[in-house]
Amino acid sequence: MKIDRKSEKKKTLRKIRKNWDLYLLIIPIIAYFIIFKYIPMYGLQIAFKDFIAVDGIFNSPWVGLEHFERFFQSFYFERLLSNTLLIGLYELAVGFPIPIILALMINEVKNKYFKSFIQTITYAPHFLSVVVVVGILYLFLSPQTGIINQLIVILGGEPIYFMAEPAWFKTIFVFSGVWQNMGWSSIIYLAALSAIDPQLQEAAKIDGASRLQRIWHINLPSIKPTIIIMLILQCGSILGVGFEKVFLMQNSLNMSASDVISTHIYRTGILGADYSYSTAIGLFESFVNLIILLLVNYTARKVNKVSLW
Repeated sequence: MKIDRKSEKKKTLRKIRKNWDLYLLIIPIIAYFIIFKYIPMYGLQIAFKDFIAVDGIFNSPWVGLEHFERFFQSFYFERLLSNTLLIGLYELAVGFPIPIILALMINEVKNKYFKSFIQTITYAPHFLSVVVVVGILYLFLSPQTGIINQLIVILGGEPIYFMAEPAWFKTIFVFSGVWQNMGWSSIIYLAALSAIDPQLQEAAKIDGASRLQRIWHINLPSIKPTIIIMLILQCGSILGVGFEKVFLMQNSLNMSASDVISTHIYRTGILGADYSYSTAIGLFESFVNLIILLLVNYTARKVNKVSLW
């Protein structure tokens, strides 16, 4: 056994020496995760402490689960959890299948110039900053000058202040996100579709299969593992609704629908300087996302034999 272990170590060292340049390239990535992801985990303990900046993290007194209990018993808990969960599920239901459909449609385009044009106009919104996207929303949805409300008035309706209506917030947030990211998200599915053996398509054509039948029986099953992996990853961030866009779209009139965990953390942690309480909320959010990720990964492994691990 000792000889086998020594031989395995020698083989590993040989591989490292042979591919030293590849290992050198991965060092910055490893350093990034260690410095910005793992080392900051030391600060998570303030979720269980009454953090006092003067005393530092180590000397601050322990309070156990007090901050978690305070959050669970707070007036805003139900609203924060329901808004965050509903937006996350809405994004999953709408935002997940659309890039797949877009990739399948682009894959069927044979004219390379038209295909490049479609890819360009669908990828472009991804490179707009969140501030620009929200600014566009305010311009298009303005009750006085917005093109949407002008069309509503022409059709005989009354102007709607979309950005102030709680009932419209989630829909605007989700569909604007789909518009911005669907092209970029479709790239990975297009890459998976490009790996399909063309002979399968030719054989299906000879057998008389229509285009829809080829998509359903060849393309979709071929990219099924990719779809499952992406679904697992997206399910693992259901409660991780981004802060910037929600915060920019948020106002006092739509607060009942737009107040999510991330914005509450900002108000209590940054503005209110209640660092222990906000850390506890963030830890709760991450823990729930982890549980969802593990459950979805386990289900995918049992049902489809495809999983992250």
